[in-house]
Amino acid sequence: MLVDYQIQATAETPALIIYLLDISGSMTLEFEGRRRMDIVNEALKTAIRQIVYRSTKGSRLSPRYRIAILAYSDEVYDLLNGVKPIDRIANSSSLPELYPKRFTDTAKAFRQAEKILLAELPNMQHCPAPLVCHMTDGVYTGEDPEPVVERIKAMKVPDGHVLVENIFITDAAFGGGIRDIKAWGGVLPGSFSADAYMEKLKRMSSIIPESYREMMIESSYSIRQGALMMLPGTSSDLISLGFQMSTATPIK
Repeated sequence: MLVDYQIQATAETPALIIYLLDISGSMTLEFEGRRRMDIVNEALKTAIRQIVYRSTKGSRLSPRYRIAILAYSDEVYDLLNGVKPIDRIANSSSLPELYPKRFTDTAKAFRQAEKILLAELPNMQHCPAPLVCHMTDGVYTGEDPEPVVERIKAMKVPDGHVLVENIFITDAAFGGGIRDIKAWGGVLPGSFSADAYMEKLKRMSSIIPESYREMMIESSYSIRQGALMMLPGTSSDLISLGFQMSTATPIK
């Protein structure tokens, strides 16, 4: 019996990550002495550096990952003009900076991710299952995004269903507060949150694949089996951890 999420990312079978980044006006609010947007910019760039590191063998950068970055508010902005291999991104002068806009049309952003996936999946039958990493700091405006997320999560390749991860930047304490992220076990499906939108994001999140969890355990995290790809971004460290999780595809 084949186990899902075991195909390794290689130059011939690259992993696909689609980043969906909320750039609504609230991203200008202060968080740990900095703008939320600045913390996200930093976490995204750290994740890209991690992808470059995981794609480097000797002195050669291999295109093991393909990336799309969609920023959204009332519209969706394709920051890389399509899906780009990591070697092209790494060789560019810099990643695009994110600048706050107005609203939070989350459903529109996920619909754009769905279009990318529909175009990409036919050519990904031997690749790792794609991942959509969504970061937001507030309740959506416009349509409910949950139906389109369910459609995305139902998509699959032989390696497994498309993964959806959610990073929710919030000042609200979760489970009494997370003091030590290395010892934190993650968000379990049955865990309670008083925040209604966090509960929705939990439903919109995939279970962390065991191959991803093992990679995080190797990095000294304590994520429990069955935890969700859901990060309550109550600190910059947790936000950074969320972006790191998105890069944990098995590699050769």
